[in-house]
Amino acid sequence: MEKDNIVFGAHSINEALNQAVDIDKIQINLATKGKYSDIISKAKAQHIKVSFVPHQKFKKYEHLNHQGIIGYISSISYKKLEETVEDILKSNSKPSFLILDGITDVRNFGAIIRTAECTGIDAIIIPAQGSATITKETIKTSAGAAFKLPIIKVAHIKDAIFYLQSSGVEIIGASEKSNTSISKVNFNKANGIILGSEGKGIQPSVLKMLDVTAKIPMAGEINSLNVSVACGMFLYENLRQKS
Repeated sequence: MEKDNIVFGAHSINEALNQAVDIDKIQINLATKGKYSDIISKAKAQHIKVSFVPHQKFKKYEHLNHQGIIGYISSISYKKLEETVEDILKSNSKPSFLILDGITDVRNFGAIIRTAECTGIDAIIIPAQGSATITKETIKTSAGAAFKLPIIKVAHIKDAIFYLQSSGVEIIGASEKSNTSISKVNFNKANGIILGSEGKGIQPSVLKMLDVTAKIPMAGEINSLNVSVACGMFLYENLRQKS
């Protein structure tokens, strides 16, 4: 990240946390680990990832008075779950939310955001931990869609699913183990479409919460698709049924 995407030094980071600035992560020099307990507590309360790294990680910032601590500011402003969902449901009786359970590749993330915007998805929900963040590469791959679509960061995906379900939104999961083809699923309602990580798919504990699961029929010998491709197929089926 470039200089304008970081905040450095204990006082600056503490103030950023007090003002609830959208920070993706904080890195602390291992040698200064014991100095910043107050900052670490505030960061964890805001579900911001904190990692302890060797001093070599700070080499490119040695011209700055960083004090062994740097925060990486998000390129976008994340939205709040409850107020965003509530506003969307007021204006649209059949919205679609896209839930990403641990997508870690920034290019896949950017491609998914772009497809989501193209197919009329109302908002994207991601976890605060274990997910790709919005970087310049993500924004470039999304063709700027990251600025157009509400992106919600939550502490726990399961809490977001429970809130959506309690708001009358049916959750549809993409799972290659499902017995149901996407063409047989009714998307023409308020729904949340969830896809899992590139390697592991949807977490088993999350899978148990879903209302419906569906799979993409395939005829070749390779039985899996890139997550951004699979996502595109789900989102276009959703769009087809709602058009």
